[in-house]
Amino acid sequence: MEQIHINDRISIPINEIDFSYARSGGPGGQNVNKVETKAVLRFNLVGSRAIPYEDRARARQKLASRLTKYGVLVIQSDRHRDRERNRNDAIERLQELLRLAVHRPRRRVPTKPSRSQRERRLTNKKQNASKKRDRGRVSIGD
Repeated sequence: MEQIHINDRISIPINEIDFSYARSGGPGGQNVNKVETKAVLRFNLVGSRAIPYEDRARARQKLASRLTKYGVLVIQSDRHRDRERNRNDAIERLQELLRLAVHRPRRRVPTKPSRSQRERRLTNKKQNASKKRDRGRVSIGD
């Protein structure tokens, strides 16, 4: 069975993806009126068993504006003049969208500045303060 590789944890079986084809509005001359070259990819994100629950929830949140009310992701491609290239383009776009959607951000590890960094910062502050103080008005007695 063919798989669509998303990342090192997720691969989607091709049978979870539905393809349909329609007439394209893109380039193709007279051919465009009679040949169905536009690829329409439908992937049921909510019902997919290939994506772990946590990643599926993250993807649903990030792709909410792109999903139908039933949780289906629809991607169309009519960039190319032939069906197979548009199908592959739609698959590549699905891979990229899901890769970005399921990406787990790294946790920030809080750190403290070292003693020498704190001392250096305070020394610089004092130097800047005295520099600015010295720029003040000169009194008559000086």
